Amino acid sequence: MISAIVMIKADVERIPEVAQAISEIDGIAEVYSVTGDVDLIAVARVSRHEDFADVIADQLNKVRGVRDSQTHIAFRTYSTKDLGAAFAIGLED
Repeated sequence: MISAIVMIKADVERIPEVAQAISEIDGIAEVYSVTGDVDLIAVARVSRHEDFADVIADQLNKVRGVRDSQTHIAFRTYSTKDLGAAFAIGLED
């Protein structure tokens, strides 16, 4: 899977609705309401780079209330949770 982090500016009065609509898009793994320069951060996970066009450009950016977005495609994913699970394969509790 290929991951991307999408920083989203939304109409303030529609943030919960925008977040909900984005979370229902196939290819969106998580949506966070955050503080700072953006209102929401979404994590997109797809199997091919070409799929980002459908998920982000064709769907996410067209959600009513999305004003702007910036997409950052991940080179690698680092997670101690994932690494721990991988090393625990075959071990009994």
